[in-house]
Order: sequence, then C-alpha cells, then structure tokens
Amino acid sequence: MTTYTSVTDADLQAMLETIGVGSVEELFAEIPASVRLTRPLELDDGLSEQEVYAELRALAARNTSTEDEVSFLGAGMYDHYVPALIDSIIMRSEFLTPYTPYQPEISQGGLQAMFEYQTAISELTGLPISNASVYEGPSAVAAAGYVAKHTNNRTKFIVSSGVHPHSIETLRTLAHGYDMTVEVVDLVDGVTVLPELDDTVSAIVVQQPNFLGAIEPLDQLAAAAKAAGALTICAADPIPLALLKTPGEQGVDICVGEGQTLGNRLDFGGPSFGFFAVSEALVRRLPGRIAGQTLDVDGKRGYVLTLQTREQHIRREKATSNICTAQALNALAGVIYLSWLGRQGIVELAELLVQRTAYAREQLAAIPGVSLSHTQPVVREFPITIDGDIDEVVAHCRANGIHPGYRLADDQLLVAITELRTRSDIDKLASTIAGALG
Repeated sequence: MTTYTSVTDADLQAMLETIGVGSVEELFAEIPASVRLTRPLELDDGLSEQEVYAELRALAARNTSTEDEVSFLGAGMYDHYVPALIDSIIMRSEFLTPYTPYQPEISQGGLQAMFEYQTAISELTGLPISNASVYEGPSAVAAAGYVAKHTNNRTKFIVSSGVHPHSIETLRTLAHGYDMTVEVVDLVDGVTVLPELDDTVSAIVVQQPNFLGAIEPLDQLAAAAKAAGALTICAADPIPLALLKTPGEQGVDICVGEGQTLGNRLDFGGPSFGFFAVSEALVRRLPGRIAGQTLDVDGKRGYVLTLQTREQHIRREKATSNICTAQALNALAGVIYLSWLGRQGIVELAELLVQRTAYAREQLAAIPGVSLSHTQPVVREFPITIDGDIDEVVAHCRANGIHPGYRLADDQLLVAITELRTRSDIDKLASTIAGALG
C-alpha cells in the first residue's frame, strides 16, 4: 500500500513563505464569506485503528449470510479466482499512482507494461495491433463502430442479438451521434444468421461466444461481411479464445472485449478494462494509444508512445478517441494474470471450463421441467428453459445459498461456470432446482 505523509507545521510555513502569504486564512481571503463553510462539521470523535477495524468488520458481515452464496451468475462478468500476486504488484506506487505517460523518458516501466499487455492481447485475438486498453467492453464495441464509420463512411450497423445488451445499448447511443442506424438481427438456434448485406452496411457486430454462450461461426459471418465491403467487429470473451480459433484467423477486422475476467475482481461492478485489437490496415484509426518498443541513441531498448488518436494530440475531426487514463492499471492486472497462467495454463483453464460446463448442462437437462434453450457448443455459459414459476425457482435457490443464474426471460436462466464452481456446487444447483420444481 502506498504511504502518504501529512504536511508538518514546518512544511506548511515554508510553503506559505514561498508563495508570499502569512497564513492559510490570508491565502483564502479572496473567497467570498457567503460561500465559505462557517458551521462546524458534525463528525463523530475519532476512533483507534482497532475500533475502525471492528466497525468495518461489522458492516462487512451484513453483506453475507452464515453460508456464502454460491453464484452461477455471469452474463458478461464472471467470478474467477484472482491470485494475490496481482494486488501485490499493482499496489506498488509506481503503478498505482501515476496518471499517464506524457513523458516517455521517465515512464519506461509503465510503457513496458503497456507494451507487454498489447502483445498478449494481439496473441489472444490473432490481430497484429492492440492499443493500451480502453475503459470497458461495451464502450470498446461502440468505439469499434466509430472506427468502421470512419473507414468506409457507410450508414448502418448489423448487430447480432447475441451481442451483450449493454454493448448494443452503448453502440446505439454513440451511433445516434454520428447519424448511423443500428439493426439488430435475431439468433437462429442460438447463433447469428445474417440477412442479405447491401452497400449501406458499415460493419457487422457479433460476439464470441455470444450472450447465450454459443460459439459463433465467425469465419462464415466475416466472409459474408467482406463480400459486401463491410467490416467485421467481434466482441470476445478472452479466456475461451485460448481454445477457439482466433478472430483474426477467421477474418475479423476488429476484436474488442471486456477484460474483467483477466485478473480483475467483480468489485460491485468495476472497474475493469476493455481490450481493442485491429488489423494492420486500421492501425491509424485505432482509439487510445499504442506503446511501442525502440532503441535509444546508445542502442539500448526503450519504450515510447508510438501512436495516439486522442483529440488533444491531433485535429479533433480526425480523432477517434478522447480516452485519457485508458484503464492502464486494470490492464496491467490483466497482463499479470495472463503471465501467471502462462500459455499452457490459460488453455488448461479454458478446458476446465468446457468440462465443467458440459457436466452442468448434462445435470440440469436431466431435471424434469428443465431443458436446454439451444444445443450449440459452449465454453462457460448456457441458457436453460424452466417449465415452472421461475421466480419461485430463483427464490428457492437463493434461500438455499445458491444464485442459479441470470434471468433472461420469464422461463429462462443463463447459467455461468468458472473454475470456482466445483462439481459438488453444480450437483447442489441441480438438486436445488429439482427440489424447487418438484
């Protein structure tokens, strides 16, 4: 944890003398009395460290029952194990407190971390260029739409309904600002089927795996888009990419996604980071910044900001992003996590998810009154249809210490699996749902 030292009386006096005033009151004399805080602050007396700790423990205890709930919630944010190694590194002051590397010569560590992160994302997505991250997944999808608009100046996006609802909503909001229309197409048996594409389509937007957990035929979708002169934007879950053929190999032009699963806890909804990778043809339209590797005048390796497309660096009408902090600290957690897993570890993690998800599908589909909503291949998530009162089923599960999943509709739940959900957890979920229906 970074330590901050308060100002001493001597420090305060030295600062006042340097700026030429005799007191703090004199320093603020120009502020009108009508806007000053004149009443005393109604604060309780201070507590000792031990008393504060006891108070916080009591407050935290209100968030849990006697038995912690086992959660099968997913729908874009997932309960993965986060190793202690990550906090031990990102809490170092050189990573925790810096803002942004405007002076590369004194920001070598931060720039190298960005460079390593970009390399990892490029390898996962199969695309040659990655930026140093953006805020989160949905805004990455919307920014990708803006890149497509600048590339071909067409007027419409074709978006699969298998894209996360938050991403569709964010894309709609930004597209309205630059006079684009968004047409959402339905899934057929869990996967995307495109309509005929005309010359008004700027890009198709799909997700891999999609919101219902199904593996999309990216190669076919990308080929159809290319034939119509449109770009393909894919929002991807990074962990399944360890097993699947990469989006870049399948003809995707832009691959973005939510990075929360890479070493970032849920933490009441954030913060997380968004990743963003593109084909080489789109490098100068990539939002945010790119950290690059070079040699200095002595021939030693060094890192620089290679490209920035922010409006404060180039002409505003040419800018593709006004992102500032770029969530680099959260992206750093992502590359630490990937380094911790290693090339083989992330494959083994994805294989474990496939195995446990297959087991969960089998166990839940065997319950009378429960069926699979689609039969497509999945990695970590799948929907089930329940023939009964879904509110009663959820309430029964919650009363027994289980959150059964994300409610999709009046009769559907989306069930997500991580490595923290054991076979015994899955068995308990199945028996509890069976008990609710029986």
